[in-house]
Amino acid sequence: MKRRGLPEPISRLIEVLSRLPGIGEKNATRLAFHILRAPTEFAESLSKAITDTKRKVTLCPICYSFTSENPCEICSDETREKTSICVVEEPIDLIAIERSGEFSGKYHVLHGVISPIEGIGPEDLKIKELLQRLSGVNVREVIIATNPSVEGEATALYLAKIIKPLGIEVSRIAHGIPVGGDIEYIDEITLGKALRDRKRM
Repeated sequence: MKRRGLPEPISRLIEVLSRLPGIGEKNATRLAFHILRAPTEFAESLSKAITDTKRKVTLCPICYSFTSENPCEICSDETREKTSICVVEEPIDLIAIERSGEFSGKYHVLHGVISPIEGIGPEDLKIKELLQRLSGVNVREVIIATNPSVEGEATALYLAKIIKPLGIEVSRIAHGIPVGGDIEYIDEITLGKALRDRKRM
């Protein structure tokens, strides 16, 4: 959409930036003018970083987090605990848990939660892949670290129901995290305590 008083390329940049989550038109306009005032090298560097991210980042074939290696750095780390897997909703939750420094095992990323209202069922998540992992390695514990939302709880209960019959201990991170909160925004101390105080399901 062409904005009055602005050249078409700036209008287009504002429109694209405003599609980013949490970025309204005002912030998009500020960012566009910042990019415009910055040296050409900055704009080229930003463009290359975005393009490289889209071209070089894929899903790890083991844990399904984002990676530019195959497998990812965590899955290929032989020093990490192999008998416990922490299940998270999104790759950004994995990053938050890693910041807490309280978990040294492996991860599995679901890429969402079960949400009948949005038409998302177990078959739309990386649950089948998780079960395949559990049948192929000696895992003693699965820690479910989905968000404490209605959908996160429903997903946790579903996972516990299908994993327990495999003879694997299933635990849920403790609720030092407020109900309705997102893991990515929780501070490291609270998240660390929630991991330490996890409970069996």
